[in-house]
Amino acid sequence: MDVGSEVIAGRYELEELTGSGGMSRVYRARDNQLGRLVAVKILHERFADDPDYVERFRREALAVARLNHPNIVTVIDRGEADGLQYIVFEHVEGEDLKHLIVRTGPLPVRRALELGVQIGRALSFAHTNGVVHRDVKPQNVLIRDGSAKVTDFGIARANHLSLDTDTTDSGTVLGTGDYISPEQARGERATERSDVYSLGALLYEALTGDVPFPAESAVAAALRHATDPVPDLLAARPDVPVRVANVIERALEKDPGDRPAMDAFVDELVACRNELPAADAAQTMILSEPVARAPERPVGRSRRRGRIPLLLLLLAVLAAIAGGAYYLWHRDSDSSSAEGPPPAAAPVHLRAVSAYDPPPGDGVERNDLVPDATDGSTSTAWQTERYTTAAFGNLKRGVGLVLDAGSPVQLSSLTVTSGTTGFVALIKAGSSPGGPFEPVSSEQTAGEKTTFTLHVPEKERYYVVWITQLVSSDTGDPSKPFIAQIAEVTASRS
Repeated sequence: MDVGSEVIAGRYELEELTGSGGMSRVYRARDNQLGRLVAVKILHERFADDPDYVERFRREALAVARLNHPNIVTVIDRGEADGLQYIVFEHVEGEDLKHLIVRTGPLPVRRALELGVQIGRALSFAHTNGVVHRDVKPQNVLIRDGSAKVTDFGIARANHLSLDTDTTDSGTVLGTGDYISPEQARGERATERSDVYSLGALLYEALTGDVPFPAESAVAAALRHATDPVPDLLAARPDVPVRVANVIERALEKDPGDRPAMDAFVDELVACRNELPAADAAQTMILSEPVARAPERPVGRSRRRGRIPLLLLLLAVLAAIAGGAYYLWHRDSDSSSAEGPPPAAAPVHLRAVSAYDPPPGDGVERNDLVPDATDGSTSTAWQTERYTTAAFGNLKRGVGLVLDAGSPVQLSSLTVTSGTTGFVALIKAGSSPGGPFEPVSSEQTAGEKTTFTLHVPEKERYYVVWITQLVSSDTGDPSKPFIAQIAEVTASRS
């Protein structure tokens, strides 16, 4: 296929081959009708006349089209053109989790847990909607702006679509050897607990840099998953908290009944993450370094006996001097700071200066309401435009509100007060009001008042509340019910 000149369905112009598997290949493409980048998955031509493969391909589109979640790649279109079966997805700019692990090595524990929570929530949402992924692996997790998006439900089973049996021959193993559950390796039907197992294997690799059962072939790896005992995560990475190791090892139990349900697994990952020390704790701890002892010189007994009283006298004098200095410092401190120590966190005034709607957005997002987000009143608010879906009508990745701190500052937290609850957002920071911005918080679902804990490497002047998923609200326009609203934003620094 001549990439660069091929246009699918008269609309999707293929630009670059980004991936290929045994069943299909994926291209970055441009949607010429809407002027945006998309991802187009095309079934290999050799399978186009095979009804089983065509049905499985159709099933992927039907299954994922029903899954509207911020951590699941969105299906935009599906069809057949010139004998080619294709599915169109949102384009996710970034890298997959496998490449990230290969590039950086084992992830920090907090980072691995945050990604695990996002992936787990996506899979839990799919399970609630009757869809089992059955091929959870880091290659199927795309990382963009610090967030995870699960993709490739190509061998998913959707109960509600009456596709309860595999479309492959009986006994065919579905899944990837390094992450496959024991029951799948034995050719048995996959369940929600099979996805739990594969997520456990994914997290094991994220924390150790290696798969739980290395093998020379996919068949050998699958056999090890079915027969070998659960690997000792702490032996591979001793600094992982015991509670984290325990929950991942429970997810890797051979018997599906011994594994937690996905919701319980996610809840335990969240609890593990919340027990971790603050991200900057290691930088603020002061550890005394051992002092090298000078070699003792051989001296006569009478000489050593004569030096001991002198040494004690010197120590006593030094202690008296130190005590006097402490008394003077303490007295001066009391007289100059009668009101006590300063507060642990100082408020920072933020001013909303603009909406942030980068391409493929049009750069405008209710700019007239921007000042209402920091006017000191919760009765007024900035809000997004109205959209047909929670994913911005599948037109863009998100929108944001730019806040000016007045000067570069390292914020420690940012609190959003909103009249609409349930939308999803994270905080970004940068040195210019027009970007670029980098994530400095985890993604959270907004309540009436939501506090984001920030981890800002360097002082930044501009902060963005970046909204990644909208919520349905009574907007008076049933054709476009999805919005998000920000009534007030406050912030603190340490």
